[in-house]
Amino acid sequence: METKPPLPPFTLETAQQKIQAAEDAWNTRDPGRVSLAYTPDSEWRNRSEFLSGRTAIKIFLKNKWERELDYRLKKELWCFMENRIAVRFEYEWHDQSGQWFRSYGNENWEFAENGLMRYRFASINDISIKATERKFLWERKA
Repeated sequence: METKPPLPPFTLETAQQKIQAAEDAWNTRDPGRVSLAYTPDSEWRNRSEFLSGRTAIKIFLKNKWERELDYRLKKELWCFMENRIAVRFEYEWHDQSGQWFRSYGNENWEFAENGLMRYRFASINDISIKATERKFLWERKA
């Protein structure tokens, strides 16, 4: 059976580990790698889109990172209990014209016993920012 430690029920330490692992994976911008954190039948709400299953998640992420260039994300724990974690996050990205954005949001996660995420519900808002207002400065990997 496929597993993705740490496994629920979560403690403060393991919830923070789960969040850091998610942040690290999303910052790779690798749809294949990121999609492996979700159950094969995972259900998502991302803004106004509803997705079901790893294949849909992988396609969604591929399209996302083709539009949201130089994406950089930071997540933090909001609360947790048993097999659920809530996070707040912000990320920065720019479009093909060079306009930078900061996106703010909240996610509610529910995990299966094997540590894979079964449900992800995300509410996200975007604001345009100047390049000089960026918080998450980093070098782009070639």
